[in-house]
Amino acid sequence: MSPGDLAVYISADMEGVAGVTGPDQLRPTGFEYQSFRKTFTAEVVAAIEGAREAGAMKIVVSDSHGNGLNLIPAMLPKDIELVRSWPRPLGMMQGIDDSFDAALLIGYHSSAGRGAGIAAHTFSSALLSSVRIDGTEMGEAGVNALIAGHFGVPVVMISGDDVAVAEAQELLGPIEGAVVKQHVSHGSTRTLMPEAAIALIREKASAGISRRGELQPCRPANPLTLELTYKHAQNAELISYLAGIHRSGSHTVRFEGSILEASGFIEVACAYPAHTG
Repeated sequence: MSPGDLAVYISADMEGVAGVTGPDQLRPTGFEYQSFRKTFTAEVVAAIEGAREAGAMKIVVSDSHGNGLNLIPAMLPKDIELVRSWPRPLGMMQGIDDSFDAALLIGYHSSAGRGAGIAAHTFSSALLSSVRIDGTEMGEAGVNALIAGHFGVPVVMISGDDVAVAEAQELLGPIEGAVVKQHVSHGSTRTLMPEAAIALIREKASAGISRRGELQPCRPANPLTLELTYKHAQNAELISYLAGIHRSGSHTVRFEGSILEASGFIEVACAYPAHTG
């Protein structure tokens, strides 16, 4: 493959953006949201620029936070493609296939089950307290790396807080990590300034793409076992009414199938309204 054929997929979340600590930056009603949309977009642009420094030509970006309408298209390069809004069967990895050579995870956070990290959760902060695949606690980075791995695509770089980066590297191996802030608590951080974070993301994205040959895809088992643990038992009861879904505990349901089928199930499971009774 010539350098001009190099294709890169970027999945972008917002909790791991420099300076972000919680709802005031993450939700459209937050008083800092509009400002941090620009910071978020600038970090994604930095990843695109880093990928291009390493030879990438085809780039697809997935806006994978909240309503999927956070990145500002007018700030993005004109020759990329952007996946926006929901629902989508591959969730945060919609649009990836075996034509891509590498994947980057920008603005990611740590998992619900680890108990640390800024705004830590897995897929739904309102609904889920744990996501496990074949017995291993998974965050969004892990699940999405398995989706990429199904297509033979390695995740080569991640940005976020120190906990999110360490968690991904523990699971995926020595991928490049851009630590743009340090975890103080669930809602507090010691952070780089946007300009420094942007420079770091650009550097690590370029390095990750350049190292793609030595970083292996995270290949999923087929079938695999997915377990979702809900915060409220009634959600587990309701979703277990679906054929093929087994309730393995008061708050936990189990699904068996391929990673692509599991992704679709996660989308459905997180679309159910939260029951708090």
